[in-house]
Amino acid sequence: MSLSTRGGTLGAMTVAARPYHHGNLAATLLEHAERALEERGAGELSLRELAREIGVSHAAPRRHFADKQALLAALAESGFERLEATLAGAVSEAAGRPFEERLTALARAYVGFAVERPALLELMYATKHDPAASDRLREAATRTFAIPLGVITDAQETGDVVPGDPEAVGIAAWATIHGIASMSGSGMLAPAELDALVAVAIERAVLGLRPR
Repeated sequence: MSLSTRGGTLGAMTVAARPYHHGNLAATLLEHAERALEERGAGELSLRELAREIGVSHAAPRRHFADKQALLAALAESGFERLEATLAGAVSEAAGRPFEERLTALARAYVGFAVERPALLELMYATKHDPAASDRLREAATRTFAIPLGVITDAQETGDVVPGDPEAVGIAAWATIHGIASMSGSGMLAPAELDALVAVAIERAVLGLRPR
């Protein structure tokens, strides 16, 4: 079927001439990119392939992301923003509870995020430490890790945790939590084991953090 116009006849529309209907293409690209990242890995992620999956011209993604690396950086930034919201929610729900319960809630939220998005979490850390990382990404990461740091600082003020540099003190506890998350993401731990393992790990961590 064709359409008649004063200038002639329009045939079937080519991909290059396809109208731009995605008012929120950037968000759609990030959603599809995360799925591809988890399923196939960063090496197999392609702007052209994402455009094909979404149904836009192969040039359309470049209106938002100059290249694949820019897309991955945006995905990492988005990941930190979502992790920040996840951790903040866990801390808010556990507000007013004993330190061990607050730290356990924080740990379970972090491990849960890692289990659902292992490839994204790996990308987030790798991109954060990239010398070319943007200020926006670094700031998103800083805001995210300010949440567990705040829990440690509060516990120091109440006498539940040894005094000292909060960041140095908190690294020991966070290393345990991140270790569990990494082991789970690599398949070394079964999901059914996580809750009990997190509880034991936090119990031990709290014992080590208490003032002598």
